[in-house]
Amino acid sequence: MTTATQNIIKKLETLPEGMVNEVEDFIDFLKAKHAKNFFKASEENNNVVEEPKSLYGAAKGTILYISDDFNKPLDEFKDYM
Repeated sequence: MTTATQNIIKKLETLPEGMVNEVEDFIDFLKAKHAKNFFKASEENNNVVEEPKSLYGAAKGTILYISDDFNKPLDEFKDYM
């Protein structure tokens, strides 16, 4: 384990649980952002690397319907049209 990793662990141990969860989310974000580099490193070192969570299509199915007047101009903006 590197010195940087040990320092990070020591700092994590001093944080409240809510902040630790934020750090975990940030780590997941970084892994997803640099996913190609992580997979290359895993192939070179034969280490198991957790696959980042895919955010593509995460909202699929959350919008059940769109009203018929969705594109209708709003009354509040009639003065500007």
